Amino acid sequence: MPESADAVVTAADVAAARERIDDVVHETPLDVSTTFADLSGAASVGLKLENMQRTGSFKIRGAYNAMATLPEEAKARGVVAASAGNHAQGVALAGKLLDIDTTIVVPEVTPAAKITATRGYGAEVLVEGDIYEDSYEYALELADEEGYEFVHPFDDAGVIAGQGTVGAEIRDQYPEVDTVLVSIGGGGLISGVSTALKAHDPDVRVVGVQPEGAAHAKPSLERDEIHRLSDIDTAAEGIADARLLEKTFAVLRERVDDVVSVSDGEMAVAVTLLAERAKTVAETAGAAPVAALLSGAVDATDEHVACIVSGGNVDLTEHAELTRTGLLELDRYAEARLHVEDWPAALGRVADAVSDRGAGLDAVERADRTVGDPPNRTPVAVGVEGTGPDHLREVLASLDDAEGISVASHTLG
Repeated sequence: MPESADAVVTAADVAAARERIDDVVHETPLDVSTTFADLSGAASVGLKLENMQRTGSFKIRGAYNAMATLPEEAKARGVVAASAGNHAQGVALAGKLLDIDTTIVVPEVTPAAKITATRGYGAEVLVEGDIYEDSYEYALELADEEGYEFVHPFDDAGVIAGQGTVGAEIRDQYPEVDTVLVSIGGGGLISGVSTALKAHDPDVRVVGVQPEGAAHAKPSLERDEIHRLSDIDTAAEGIADARLLEKTFAVLRERVDDVVSVSDGEMAVAVTLLAERAKTVAETAGAAPVAALLSGAVDATDEHVACIVSGGNVDLTEHAELTRTGLLELDRYAEARLHVEDWPAALGRVADAVSDRGAGLDAVERADRTVGDPPNRTPVAVGVEGTGPDHLREVLASLDDAEGISVASHTLG
């Protein structure tokens, strides 16, 4: 029989954590977005910007709270943690602030920006395993062999209480909130947030969001037992977990109202629109709640909705790829293969044909020659950004009509 949610974490635990970490973390902004309200049909949408938190995500809240309450002998031995990146930075910074030696084990999928940042906080970083579960097992072995204290990324009462301070801030900043959307990896954030919110108002709806390729929480709640995935397939590495664990499962089954799934493409759209309309950088995992709202996975018509943008630690090249994918999903980006006379002198004609139609030339490069390319023409690949499919078709037609240029093929959306 699973333990009760109250045996794991209470609102009093969250309140104590909030006081404990008050001088360490930022109270992040809650930005009310008219754009996302209009797109979703919600009465209002508040973006809780944890991507503006120290270390670029909410993870410092739980890591610091858990580590600050360790016995002195455990602090002296040092700590070890396993993480896809954000928990790593939280533990590393907490260790620096509390003068605790930290060792972090990360999987190979962890973005380089997160590894560099973690080392920058003074942690020793070890890359071990293809996925988080592999890194987790290795970190446990290190804890046994070296005597380190293991700081779990989500299945720890102190960590959960610390993450719950996000919910406490939403309660204060956005008292009219009806529904709160929260990404789920292992469930630490939503466990804490639901605890803080439900204690204040049991009618607040708390909905978890997972990638389709890592959707373990919904079947766990439906079966009333922890369901572990045999494989994971998602670009959202920050929430690419295979299962809940005992503590988070106990809280979710009592305090979370529903769990939905979104595709990687829908998360890319959310990343794109957050950058374009909210002027904020989100990693894929951090954009999942917005994806659930905009895709219709959650019906929030006429409700006041909070979306926790849980992190923004993403490589610039990865962010560029995400936004390009998002534009493709929105039918606002086209890739075309051209046959061009007199290259590279024709570059100006290509640029003019695009700009004269009010579109943007995102990329242009000479392409590899293939069978079927005319020998007296140069193959050129271009990427064009427009306002929609009709606009892009006009741009492609303009390119095809330009002197010495023909459109050999294209993809749109």
